[in-house]
Amino acid sequence: MGLRDDITPSSQGKVRDLYDLSELCGLPDQLLFVASDRISAFDYVLPDAIPFKGEVLTRLSLFWFELLADVVPNHLISADVAALPERFAAYRDELAGRFMLVRRARMFPVECIVRGYLAGSGLAEYQRNGTVCGLALPAGLANSARLPVPIYTPSTKAALGAHDENITFADTVRLLGETDAAALRATALVVYERARDYAAERGIIIADTKFEFGQVASGDANTIILADEALTPDSSRFWPAEGYLPGSSQPSFDKQYLRDWLAANWDRKASPNPPHLPPEVIEATSAKYIQAYELLTGESFVPQGRR
Repeated sequence: MGLRDDITPSSQGKVRDLYDLSELCGLPDQLLFVASDRISAFDYVLPDAIPFKGEVLTRLSLFWFELLADVVPNHLISADVAALPERFAAYRDELAGRFMLVRRARMFPVECIVRGYLAGSGLAEYQRNGTVCGLALPAGLANSARLPVPIYTPSTKAALGAHDENITFADTVRLLGETDAAALRATALVVYERARDYAAERGIIIADTKFEFGQVASGDANTIILADEALTPDSSRFWPAEGYLPGSSQPSFDKQYLRDWLAANWDRKASPNPPHLPPEVIEATSAKYIQAYELLTGESFVPQGRR
């Protein structure tokens, strides 16, 4: 019997299961995040899991939380199995490498997206209008071109099964107030730039990425913290720096490979349910995630948990 068969998650996202430890263990303001091997694309959770994906997402997030701690605090309490509450002790082998004990935060209802290169939906909009999320860009930029400066393009945070929608900075001001909206934009840009520069030294271009932030009480004030995951192949576009040449789509260490396979093999209008993935697509996606981890951390990926 596995964890989810014994303890029902308090909530479930596309990839993660969340356990409210104030309810389950009497630990106020603590949550247990567990990253599964599920993968989503085009707002659908696919029927096939990607081996080791949950571990890669968790361990890479932990790496970035430590590296960026001097830039922005984060929600992590511990990722040590010895810190697991007794209620979860029987599942230490299952959880190893794919869980985080975190502080509860008041999450901001926006996805904080930073784009440093022209790709994806941003490229499509630019080719139509010369803008990305309504922000005007210089004429003549090619597919995958580096932008003159990184841009902040927030979106709504949709419920499971719904689609995030791009919004303007003015929209975030209306949602959050000017102080918090400006702080999120500034923090997201600084975090992206630090991570971009580090990754460049490791041979990876971070073309764009998505952050989630929350607030926790700190004395008489509220502190903005980085939450959920950070700079993973699920939330970012990672391109190899070697061979980078604007003008066409780039090879990647993220789930773009899987998206491309789905786009070529799934007619979403004809069939509402995503197809099963061929074994070679599953294996190649897993390998790309692991390669991103190894390049960024400089460590060989050795699985910790029992799958």
